[in-house]
Amino acid sequence: MFGEIYNVKYLAAYLLLVNAGNASPSAADIKAVLESVSIEVEEDKISKLLEEVEGKSVEELIAEGTEKLSSVPTGGPAAAAGGASTGAATEEAAEEAAEEAAEESDDDMGFGLFD
Repeated sequence: MFGEIYNVKYLAAYLLLVNAGNASPSAADIKAVLESVSIEVEEDKISKLLEEVEGKSVEELIAEGTEKLSSVPTGGPAAAAGGASTGAATEEAAEEAAEEAAEESDDDMGFGLFD
């Protein structure tokens, strides 16, 4: 979506303005939002952001961002194994949770809070 990395604050200000009803926020609008919360503004980053989002709807931007995020590794054991065992890991976790719940129910020795 973006040719270079932006600080999230510029994109957040843009999206906040769009969500508030300003379909096409200007550099001055974004600057005003950021300055209202005492954030130092870099004009060149605002200009570059506006160039990148020009002619695109928020829905398109979110779809592009989601597509890019789907390729980012998230870590964990499934990722280390190449993601092949994701279903098995999920089933194992569910079985362990069920076993823990059964053990916990034995801990109360048949007495419940509302018995």
